Parts: sequence; C-alpha cells; structure tokens
Amino acid sequence: MRRGCNRDACNGYQSFSHLRPPGGFVAPLFPPFIGFGVDPALRISVFDELTLGEGFDGVTQVQGFHSESRAFHFQGSSREVKAPVEVSEQMVHKLRGKNEFTVLVTLKQDHLNSGVILSIHHSEHRFLELESSGQRSEVRLHYRTKGQQDHTEVFPYSLADDQWHKVSVAVSASHVILHVDCNRIYERVVEPPYMDIPEDTSFWLGQRNAAHGFFKGVMQDVEILVMPQGYISQCPDLNRTCPTCNDFHGLVQKIMELQDILAKTSSKLSRAEEKMNGLDGCYCERTCSVKGVVYREDESWTDGCRNCTCTNGTVQCEAISCPPPQCPAGTAPAYVKGACCKECQPVCLFGGRELVEGDQKAVRDSAGRCLLFECRDRTMHRVVPSEPCPELNCPESEQIALSGRCCKVCRGHDFCSEGNGCMENSDCVNLEAGDCCVCKDGFRPLRDDNAYCEDIDECAEGKHYCRENTMCVNTPGSFMCICHTGYIRIDDYSCTEHDECLSGLHNCDENALCFNMVGGHSCSCKPGYTGNGTVCKAMCDGLCQNGGTCVSPNNCVCQQGFTGKRCETDINECKTGRNTCANDTVCFNLEGGYDCRCPHGHNCTGDCIHDNKVKHSGQIWVLDSDRCSVCSCQAGQVMCRRMVCDCDNPNADLFCCPECDPRLSSQCLHQNGLLTYGSGDTWVENCQQCQCLQGQVDCWPLPCPPVDCEFTVVPEGECCPRCVTDPCQADTIRNDITKTCTDEHNISRFSGSSWIKHGTECTLCQCKVSC
Repeated sequence: MRRGCNRDACNGYQSFSHLRPPGGFVAPLFPPFIGFGVDPALRISVFDELTLGEGFDGVTQVQGFHSESRAFHFQGSSREVKAPVEVSEQMVHKLRGKNEFTVLVTLKQDHLNSGVILSIHHSEHRFLELESSGQRSEVRLHYRTKGQQDHTEVFPYSLADDQWHKVSVAVSASHVILHVDCNRIYERVVEPPYMDIPEDTSFWLGQRNAAHGFFKGVMQDVEILVMPQGYISQCPDLNRTCPTCNDFHGLVQKIMELQDILAKTSSKLSRAEEKMNGLDGCYCERTCSVKGVVYREDESWTDGCRNCTCTNGTVQCEAISCPPPQCPAGTAPAYVKGACCKECQPVCLFGGRELVEGDQKAVRDSAGRCLLFECRDRTMHRVVPSEPCPELNCPESEQIALSGRCCKVCRGHDFCSEGNGCMENSDCVNLEAGDCCVCKDGFRPLRDDNAYCEDIDECAEGKHYCRENTMCVNTPGSFMCICHTGYIRIDDYSCTEHDECLSGLHNCDENALCFNMVGGHSCSCKPGYTGNGTVCKAMCDGLCQNGGTCVSPNNCVCQQGFTGKRCETDINECKTGRNTCANDTVCFNLEGGYDCRCPHGHNCTGDCIHDNKVKHSGQIWVLDSDRCSVCSCQAGQVMCRRMVCDCDNPNADLFCCPECDPRLSSQCLHQNGLLTYGSGDTWVENCQQCQCLQGQVDCWPLPCPPVDCEFTVVPEGECCPRCVTDPCQADTIRNDITKTCTDEHNISRFSGSSWIKHGTECTLCQCKVSC
C-alpha cells in the first residue's frame, strides 16, 4: 500500500530510533551510489574543495567504507583543517540565502570521542555546524535562527562507537530529518535557519576551530547538497514520494509575494502619476514644516510666545519679550486669547472689584436666588441661563459653589475638559474650584500663567547627568548622552572603553548577572538565587525536606528513599520491589530506606539480588554498565557508589578519574582563550554545560523544562524560555499555517511570517496570532 502525503506532518514530531539495526550499519549488496542524480552546481564536495591530503597535519588517507572515493583519518589535537578564504567563499556562496540543504558524511568515530564533523561560523556565531558527542551519545545541529539567535537541536544517538555509519541531516525550512545508516531516526519541526552568511566566514572540517571540537576517527564522502532530500544520494532506495513542507510553504509564499508586489507596484504607479502631473509648475527650495503648515525660506511667523523663522530648511525660534503695558484709566492689563503678551482691556467695577472684559460674577439676592453678571463694554450685564442647572450625583456636602457661575459642581469636577488656555508643552491641572496650567517636565514658562512654555536646553545650561566618555545632545523636554566613537554604553548616562561582562573578564557567578561599569563591573545574583554576586546559591525557602538539597530555585534533589517536589514522600521499597533483599530475608520499610531482616529461627546468608544475580554478603564488584561505579553486598542490601579517585595512586583509572591526569595534553583551553581547565573540570558558557575530558571540550545545551504554551520569551540573563500571554512580547511563537494575519494591503500572512512594511525600510512586521 502506498502511503499518502500528509500536509499536517509539517507541524509534527516523530522519532524512529527503534529502526536502528543491531551492530551499526549493514553493508549493502550493491555498490554505493555516490552522487546519485545530483546537479554539480548543487553539490559541495568538501574533500575536493579543500584538496585534503595536501599539507594538513594530523590527517592521513586510509581505506574507507568503500573504495569509490577517498577516506581520511583525523587524529591528534594540533591540526588546522580550515578552508582558505577564497575556497571558503566559493562553498559558502552556494549555501548563502538557501533554506533547503543536506549534510552528508560516512564516518567511523573513535569510541567516546566528542568532535565536530564540519563547522561554518563567523566569530562566535555558528551558521551551520554538525557535531557528534560520544560522551553524551548525542548528535547536535548548531545554527542561527531567523530571529538572530543561536540554536542547538539535539538528537539522542551514539555515533562514536568505532563502527561505520552513514549520516545525513536534511533541512527544509523548519523541517529537519536525521538519517543514520539509511534509517530515518528523527523528524522534527524547528525554528528555520538563518543562512545569510557573511563573506568572511570560516569553514572548518573535523574541528570547530584551532583549539576545540577535534573529531577523531575516519571520514568519507563529506558533502553538502543544496537540496532537501540529499539523503537519496546516499541511500537511493529512500526516494521520496511526498513533497516537503518547504515545497508547500514556498508555493504559498510565492503567491503572497506576488500579491505584495502587485499592491506595492500599483501604489507606486499612482503616486508617480500624481507627481508627474505637477512637475511643470515645480520650483525647488528648502522649506520648513510646522504643525502641518509649510513655510518658505526666510518666512517668519509667531508660534505662541515665540517668533520663528525658516532658515535653510531649519526652524529657529526666539522667545517674545513682553514690555510692561502702560494702560490708561479705566483699563487694566490682561491676557487675550491668541496673544502672548498682556493687552489693555476695559474694566468693570463690581462689588468693589475690577473685572476685565468677559469676566463673570455670580451673586445672590435677598431671596437666595443666584444672579450671573458679565463684564461687557465697561458695564456689568445680567446673563440669563439658557437651561437649568444639571442634577448632581453627589451629596450636598460634596457640592461646591463657584464665584463665576450659578450652578454648583461636585468636588473633583473636571474643569480642564470644559476648555482651557494651556498651549503646547503645558498641561492643564484641575484645582478644587477651577484649573491652572503647569509646564511639562523639561520645559519652563514663557509667561506667568504657564500657558506657554519653552524647552530647557539642559546641555547648554549644564543641567544634565552625562558622565565620562559621552556627549550631551538636547531633545524636546529632555536630553541624551551619546557615546563617543569607539566607546560602549553602560547605562543612559555613561560609556566605557571595555565591556568586561561581554568579554568574559569578570568574576560573577554562573547564576549571577554581570553589569558593566566605568572602570570595572558589578555582579548581582539572578532571581531565585542569593549571595554577593560572585557566589550565588539557589533558594528553595526551606522547602527541601528529609535531607534534600536545593540545586536551583524551588528545585530539590532528594536523598535515596525519598521523592516528591519537596522530598516529602517516603518510597516504600518493599511494596514497589525496589530492594535487594535475598529470598531468605524479609524486607522492612524504614523512613527513607529499608532493611533486610532475618526471620526468627532462621539462619540467613545475608546475600543480595542484583541484576537477577545472587551476590554474596561482603562481595564487591564493578558495574557492567559503568566501569566507574563500585557495588557491594552488605547484610542483604546492595550499596553502589562512584569510584573514589586517589590521584596519588599511579594506577588510577584516568577514564573514571580525569582530574588525576597530569599531562598538559589533557588540559583544555576555555572558549575565550584566557583560561585553562584540567581534565574532568566543568563550567557553564553561553547557556551550555561544558566539560574537559583528556584534552577535549564537549559542550551541550543546559536542560530546560518543557513549556506548553503558544508564546515564549527568554528573559535577559536566563537560558530557558518562559510563557507569556502577549504575542508582541514573545521571542518565538508556534507557527501554525492555519492562522493568518491581514497586512496593510489586505494580504493574508501566515502566523510566524515577517515582511518589510510598505513605504519604509526599517520597519519589520511579523504575524503573531494568539489562541
């Protein structure tokens, strides 16, 4: 029966590790199909490009898995198999910008070796690297995501068993398939790789760089095919019957791109026609645009309390100076709407007070009725209200009578909403019986009622906080501290020459945040940890019970015999069968453990049962599955522990006790090239756990708990993602082709897709659809 194609498989995950045949790859009965049906323009034959065998120390030609092509033995740690600049560019050019490719290799890796098969990286960023770790039995694919993040996809599988294996890693957009010995082992949906590789990128074979990741063993047929099903070249019987996810996504994306191009072209054509119609009367000069009004060169205007001029396309303004008004009798100085300075206005005398034109006054007659008067033409005129006072929704004790109106208002009334004279850069503030104007932060008043305000130049007046190695730049209402050329920003107000946090030259704990400062740095423990920053310990708030140890925030490691989040549950080893009591003894459960007791009247041997075998009391043996663990039978119980390392013993097992290896060749160099580690040492670097074993550095991603949510973000200073509900805050989202967004041209976009906003060059839009 022919299996049908399932488009939904593009969003799935499958594991096929059970298909691995015993004993590694079985040699085929037919000759290998090297280069089966592949266009040479799509092939990168790494051995041929590097002309391997000519002058590379530590690399010798040997007999391979087959005799159709050359095979090379990689050994030692002093080799540098790196492509010359021009050769590297030729190979990278075929990969640049591609989202479908396959890495192929036939190899026989030394037992327990951890090494890089090939690496394409620029500085610290690995754009494509395939690594096999024998120490952790993992195949790792390192690459950069479209979000400019470093990503490692880990496939649990052991290649370092000194057996021949055919390996292929096929990438098609967000689809990755791992084949080993022509068996599909893993198929996953991952974040798509970012393959806009810089020109000065390095291409290494059999190592990450000159100091780390040395592959030891034999490699043959190392190739990169710029196609998604490259494993067909290695295993022709695996010819595909279904299209890839990228085939489907590519077709839809092309349709969307054509729609986008059509909409943009139509809009550009329309604007071009409008511009061409007005070319005949076009005269070019530099102008100034202020509040939607265009002013010509040397044109002047008044903006509130400032006189402004358009000079060479730049607006230059000066504050208006108001002379004291000399008002004749019967007039008084007052502000007039639309004018900056006070002007002489006619006054009215009312109740012994002077009121200017337009002022209103409320009084009550002998009957208690409110009468409203207004000053007009030097005379107070009665104002008859056009409608009754509105009903108030507050108690009488909260009602306020005003001097300028007959209707009361509730305490807390919004006078500003009734209209105010506060202009630009001035805010209206409500008072108990009226309102007033207050200048915004960073501005000062141009007149005594604060209705007009001007910007304070903090830089010119020395009212800024810019510190070392910065230049103050004034902005409306504030200022900015710009770093001098070649300096690195520390905070909003200071810069420094060196970033000790970024370079790794700091003494902060691995669970601390490093903050760069002028002349040094400071350390602060991450949330969930306590200490002085150089030493940080996890906090569990006393949750770990029964001798449990706090290893990370709210995470306990329990002693043997206890389980649960807080180690609060005592396991009954007798009921669960997790005990080693022999048949002639009886198991008794104890708090945190158990005891093997001899029934009354019996003569028990004290023997133990281990791996379905009888071990006599007092017998000591080494585990078959772990040569570094020693077990003993003691009164019916099996006790196992790691081998104690005695470095003074010349016969110490260096495999189990790497810290006892005194050889310089067994030491490792830190990634920054400044620190040296001994064999057995471990450390954390860039969210990876690293270990030095006999001169080789092996790093693997720190384990993160699974997050079952639509949107995730990795907080600053942390390594693992957390769930967020706002898609706009998310670093990554689950791409679901069944969900779409509509852009500014009414074009449907898939969830997770991104595009440049029409009419801009620096605005990137992304479709993020919530559940």
